Amino acid sequence: MSQRQPTAARGDGSPTGNGQRGDGKRGNGRGGGRRRRRDMMVPEAEFSSYYGRPVIKEPAWTIEVPWYFFAGGMAGAAAPLAVAARVAGNQRLARGALTVAGAGVAAGLPLLVSDLGRPERFHHMLRVIKPTSPMSIGSWVLAAMGPAAVGAAISDRLGILRRLGRTAEVVSGLLGPALCTYTGVLVANTAVPVWHEAGGELPLVFAGSALASAGAATTVLTAPAAAGPARRLAVVGALVELGAVGAMERRLGELAEPYHEGPAGRYAKLARGCTAVGAATVALAGRRRRWAAAAGSGLILAGSAFERLAVYKAGFQSARDPKYVVKPQRERMEADNR
Repeated sequence: MSQRQPTAARGDGSPTGNGQRGDGKRGNGRGGGRRRRRDMMVPEAEFSSYYGRPVIKEPAWTIEVPWYFFAGGMAGAAAPLAVAARVAGNQRLARGALTVAGAGVAAGLPLLVSDLGRPERFHHMLRVIKPTSPMSIGSWVLAAMGPAAVGAAISDRLGILRRLGRTAEVVSGLLGPALCTYTGVLVANTAVPVWHEAGGELPLVFAGSALASAGAATTVLTAPAAAGPARRLAVVGALVELGAVGAMERRLGELAEPYHEGPAGRYAKLARGCTAVGAATVALAGRRRRWAAAAGSGLILAGSAFERLAVYKAGFQSARDPKYVVKPQRERMEADNR
C-alpha cells in the first residue's frame, strides 16, 4: 500500500500538510486560523436569563421590613445608652433613652408580625434555637428584649416595681447590640447579590444607622443640659453610617449600581443628604440651641430611615437584573481558575 505523500506547498500561501506556508514562512496550521476568526466573531457577552425571567426570586419581604429594621435598630442602640446613663447618674438621659428603646420595640414587633402575615408564625420561629440562623437568633433576641425594654420604660415612667424595672433595664441593655446588628447579618445571608456581596459592611451600616437614630431620638426627648451624650452618639453614629456606606459601595464596584438608580438611588441620596446635614447641625449648633438640636435630630432620623429603605429597594433591583447575579459568579470562577 502506498504511503500518503505530504501536500506540496502552494504558491498562493495557503497552509500545507507539513505546516509550511507557500511563501516559506512557518504557520500554525488550520486550527490557529480558525481560532483567530472565531475570536474575532464572538460578540461581547450579554447577561440575560431564560425567557427574560430573573435568575433568582425577589425577596418575599413586604414594606414593613425596612421600617422594622429602623425601629428595632433604634431600640437596640437606645437600650445600652440608657444603662450607661444610669451608671453615670444622668437620670433624665436614662429616662429618655428607655422611652426610645421601649417605643422602638413596641413599634417593631407589630411590623415584623405584619410582614409574616399571621401572628402565630412568630411563635413558630421560637420552637427551636438555631445558632447558625440569623433569623432564629434575632427572633429570640426580640422576644426577650421586647418585654424587658417595654417593662423598664413603664417602670421608670410610673415609678413602680423599681427593682424589677432596673433588672429589665440591664437585660435590654445587654441584648440591644444584637438587636441593632443582626438584621444586617440577616440580609447578607440571602442570595440577593447586592446584599450577599456586602456581608462585611452591612452590619456596620446598620449599626451606625442604629446609633445615629437612637442618639437623635433621645436628644429630642431629653433636656439640652442632660442630652450631651445622646448628641455625641447621634453624630458618631451618623459618621459611622456614612463611612460604612462609602466603603460598601467601593468594595461592591459595579454591583453598587442599584444604589444609584431607581427608587434605591433616590432613597440613598436622601439618606446621605439628611444624615450629613443633620449631623452637622447637631454638632455645630445643637448644644447652644434646642431648636437646632431638634431639627438636626429629625434629619438624622429621616436619614436613618431612608438608608434602610435604600438597602431594601437595592436588593429587589439587583435580584431582577441577571447581570448582578451572573457576573459576580463568573468573576469568582475565573479567579479560582487562575
